[in-house]
Amino acid sequence: MYQALYRKWRPRDFDGVVGQDHITLTLKNEVASGKFSHAYLFTGSRGTGKTSCSKIIAKAVNCLHPSDGNPCNECEVCRGIDDGSVLDVAEIDAASNNGVDNIRQLREEAYFMPSVAKYRVYILDECHMLSPGAVNALLKILEEPPEHVIFILATTEIHKVLPTILSRCQRFDFKRIKSRVIADRLLYICGQEGLSLSDDAALLIARLADGGMRDALSLLDLCASYSGEISAETVTEAAGLAGQDYLFAIADAAIAGKPAEALAQIHALSENSVDFSRLCEQLVNHYRNLMVVSTVKDPEDLVQATPEDLGRLQTQAKKARLDRVMDAINLLQDAMGRLSRTAFKRTEFEMAVIRLCSSNPVSALEERVARLEQAWKDGAVRAAVPEEQAVPVQKPVRTPRTKHASAAPQPSEPLPETASKQEQQLPEVEPFPNWAEVLEQLQKRNGALYGAMVDSRAFTRGEMMLVDCTSEMFRSLLRTSVAAKESLRDAIFAVTGQKYNLGPYTPGKYAVAEQKQESDPLAGLLKKANELGVPVEVNE
Repeated sequence: MYQALYRKWRPRDFDGVVGQDHITLTLKNEVASGKFSHAYLFTGSRGTGKTSCSKIIAKAVNCLHPSDGNPCNECEVCRGIDDGSVLDVAEIDAASNNGVDNIRQLREEAYFMPSVAKYRVYILDECHMLSPGAVNALLKILEEPPEHVIFILATTEIHKVLPTILSRCQRFDFKRIKSRVIADRLLYICGQEGLSLSDDAALLIARLADGGMRDALSLLDLCASYSGEISAETVTEAAGLAGQDYLFAIADAAIAGKPAEALAQIHALSENSVDFSRLCEQLVNHYRNLMVVSTVKDPEDLVQATPEDLGRLQTQAKKARLDRVMDAINLLQDAMGRLSRTAFKRTEFEMAVIRLCSSNPVSALEERVARLEQAWKDGAVRAAVPEEQAVPVQKPVRTPRTKHASAAPQPSEPLPETASKQEQQLPEVEPFPNWAEVLEQLQKRNGALYGAMVDSRAFTRGEMMLVDCTSEMFRSLLRTSVAAKESLRDAIFAVTGQKYNLGPYTPGKYAVAEQKQESDPLAGLLKKANELGVPVEVNE
C-alpha cells in the first residue's frame, strides 16, 4: 500500500527534524543527561514538528540503546512505538477526548506501572480544546505525576491554554521553517524518491507551504501525481493557483476609478456562483500582497504567488498609493463583518467595491499637489515672481481750449470698494441676544458642556443657531455626543420656545448684521422694563 510522503519521511530522531535546531539540541541534551522534564508543552503552527518531536522523546526516554540523546530506532521498544504496538505510549486527540471522564480515565491508568517501556508517555494533541472541567481534573497529576509518567502537550493556539497549565510545563515554541530550508529538504527527498524537481518549483512549494514541512510534502505528493517532471508551471496548475485574474481586474478598476468595469467583473463571477464572503477574503489578501510588495524590497518570501503573479503585483503596486491600499484593506475588512450579518451579500460586496472605486477628494487634492511638486523639482514649472500691482492711471482727455473754457480740474470718480462688495455677498447672521439665559439653562442640564461654552456667543440665521466657541471640547462634544446636542437644544427651547438646528460659527463665512437702534425712546424703555419684570401701564 502506498504511503504518503509526509508519513514516509517523518523524522525518526532529533537529527532528522528540520528547522528547529534550538529545540532539538535542548531535548537531546536533556535526554542524554537524564534530566528531562515530567511535562512538556509544544506550541507552533501546523506542520512544524510538534507531534514528531513528541514521538521522538517517547522513544528516546524508553530506548534500550540510546545514542547521544537520540533513539536507536532498532530495539523492540523503538519499533513498537513506531508501529503502535507499545501501549505505554498513548497519543490522545484532545479535540475529541476533551471531557472530564476522559481525563479521569487517563489519570486512573497513569498510576499503573508501564508494561514494556520504562516510562508511560501521554501525548495530548490540541490540548487547548480541553474543557474547563477536564483541565481541572488534569492539573493535580500534571503538577505531581508518578515517577514513571511523562506528559507532552501540543497546541497550535497557545493563547487558549490556561496559565495553570503553562506554569506546570516546560514550554518550547516551534518556529515556521524558512522557505530555503524547506526547498532543500524537498530536493533531497525527490533525489531519494527518484523524482525530478526544479529549484524554482521547490521554492514555490516552500512559499505556498507557509513554513510547514507537512504541507510542503503533501503538495509535493500532489505535484508528483500530476506530472513526473515537476516545474514551477506544474506546481501552479496542481495547486490551483491559476485563475486569479479577476482579483487583478477588480483591483485595476478600483485604482482607475471605474466602478462599471468592477461591477461587470462581479456580475461575471456571480454567474459562476461565487461565494462573495470568500471573494472578499481573497480581495483582502490581494490588497495585502500589494501592501507588502509596495513596502518590502524582496517580497518573495512574504507573498504566496507564482513568479508571474508576483511580477503583476509589482506592476499594479506602482499604480496605487500605499495609503489608498491600506484604506482599501480597512474598507474590505469592514465589509467582511457586514457580509456575515446580511442576506444580500452581493449588494453588500458591490457597495464595498464602489467605495473602492470612488476617489477621495482629499487624496485627489494630495495627488495634484504631489504632481505639482514633482514638476517643480524637475524644472517643468517655474515659481511665479510676485509683481507689484500698478494702479492704472487714466490718461486725461484733451479738449480743445476756448477763450471762455475753465481750466479747473474735474473731480475723479472714486474706485470701487471690493471689500464691501465681498461682504455684501456673504450671508448675514444676526446676534442672538438671549444667549446668557441659554447658558443658564444649559448649566442645569449639562455642566460639562456649560463649562466648555462659558465664553461663547451665538448667531441666528433662519432656523439655524450658529455657536461661536473656541473650545475644542465643545467642538468634539458637538460632533460625537448626541446627549450634548440634545441638552443644548433643550436649553435653547426653554428660552425661545423654538427648535433650532445647531452648527458652528465660522467668522469668514458669514457677515454679522448690525443691530438697529430703536427710533422711539419710549419703546426702548418699555422693552427694558419688560425684561426686568417691572409692571408698566401705558395710558394714551
